[in-house]
Amino acid sequence: MSDDPIRLNADVVVVGAGPVGLTLAMDLASRGVEVIVLEARPRGEPPNVKSNHVSARSMEIFRRLGVAGKVRDAGLPADYPNDVAYRTAFLGREITRIPIPCRADRYTASEGPDTDWPTPEPPHRINQIYLEPVLFAHLEVMPKARILSATALTNFTQSEDGVTVRATDAQGREIAIACTYLVGCDGGRSGVRKAIGATLSGDVALQHVQSSYIRAPSLLPMLRKKGGVPAWASFSLNPQQSGNVYAIDGRETWLVHVYLRPGVTDFEAVDRDQAIRTVLGVDGAFAYDLLSKEDWIGRRLIVDRMRRDRVFICGDASHLWVPYAGYGMNAGIADAANLAWLLAARLTGWGADGILAAYEAERLPITEQVSRFAMDHAHAMTKARGAVSSQIDAEGPEADVYRASIAKSTYDLNVRQYCCAGLNFGYYYERSPLIAYDGEAAPPYSMSEFTASTAPGARVPHFTLADGRSLYDAFGQGYTLLRFDPTVDVTALLRAARISGVPIDLLDVTAVSAPDVYRHRLLLARPDQHVAWRGDQIPADPEALINAIRGADTIRV
Repeated sequence: MSDDPIRLNADVVVVGAGPVGLTLAMDLASRGVEVIVLEARPRGEPPNVKSNHVSARSMEIFRRLGVAGKVRDAGLPADYPNDVAYRTAFLGREITRIPIPCRADRYTASEGPDTDWPTPEPPHRINQIYLEPVLFAHLEVMPKARILSATALTNFTQSEDGVTVRATDAQGREIAIACTYLVGCDGGRSGVRKAIGATLSGDVALQHVQSSYIRAPSLLPMLRKKGGVPAWASFSLNPQQSGNVYAIDGRETWLVHVYLRPGVTDFEAVDRDQAIRTVLGVDGAFAYDLLSKEDWIGRRLIVDRMRRDRVFICGDASHLWVPYAGYGMNAGIADAANLAWLLAARLTGWGADGILAAYEAERLPITEQVSRFAMDHAHAMTKARGAVSSQIDAEGPEADVYRASIAKSTYDLNVRQYCCAGLNFGYYYERSPLIAYDGEAAPPYSMSEFTASTAPGARVPHFTLADGRSLYDAFGQGYTLLRFDPTVDVTALLRAARISGVPIDLLDVTAVSAPDVYRHRLLLARPDQHVAWRGDQIPADPEALINAIRGADTIRV
């Protein structure tokens, strides 16, 4: 028997088959890149019960990859309300509610704080235990992809020409993979991050949450018997024990978060069973099964680097923060979509070596911004929970006035988190080597608010074309040149792109179908739907623009 390792080859090796790694691999494979994914878990082993929300921006990415429909069809029952409810306990008095459409009504609903968003793909509430298998199955049948389950990364070495990855499978066999690039999507304890010398820094412990995954078949019938309306998320507002209950399957499984009081850091110092019962509003006779403990610490930690030469990191490997509304996973999916087209451009030849510098230059500042939004919101929520008094469940006119006040403040604070349009559509890249800036800064944004803009670096504002298609569905896989005036001659720019191998599709847009935010006759959209350049005529030196967007130089045009 030979001791020689199994030898494989790939363009890119991705470590980790969570949602971030799977998205990266799907995006790469869709662009013709040979990719191998290493996943330490055996095939079919479910992930932890976490990350209950796929953002609209992530759903736009899944739409481009042809998997949005499959994702949308998974998770909670189609008619299960996706609302966020605030009650004195799960079975207690309702204080207020953020209305969010169930998935059956998601494309048609017109009432609610996130139903008028400018996107072809609204958000989707789904736990990672249902999301991940959908992405896995989609990737598994892609011709350019290969998933090695029950296979753990051992080490890697890199040279000027590539990376040699060594891994071990469940049978103890050594696998050696020669690749051009390696990407660590291997989570908060990332071995790839440590190997490239990237360091996390920030706030180590903002919050401690005792979290329990339970099966309670009688809980939903009890709620309905009391006249309560189900919700995707149900917060418990009371002075005894604040918490949150997420519906996982919409029938009998739930994730119960118990927020430990400030200063309490020992998860076992709080009676788990009693805390669960207080949050649910049930007595000692209520029966449930504890399926797993999912305790977590809210943090705000950001890496100082996301790359070393041919090795990159994405997702939780590069940022950890308070896991509100799935921000971490969705930011990781955005990392993956950003890195995928850059790697593919380099591997297919039209991207110069400088194109890869854009990943860290673009994503690291966004990571910092989003982490602070999440941290500030965590502090605000902790303060609000601690301020709830016994009047919340009292009777009489004074209690009614108090509840009305709490209802308004609770809604106003939390609608920003659960309907976070700013985080979806407002972020922009302001110091990218691949973007031709023109002096107009993209408008600022908050967690919940943004202003659509065509300023270079911003997300290309979405609208529906005259023929009924989503603008994004009409984009090519590379760059797309939007022309709002067919009399503008773009021949020289397309010729320069063709000479350099840069893929640019021309899309003529009927001016009357475009919103007023499109003030220029031309706009160049990147493969990730961000604005690369705009103008009323092509530049005097079109080759300079092409060189800039492919990373050959940093000439501003």
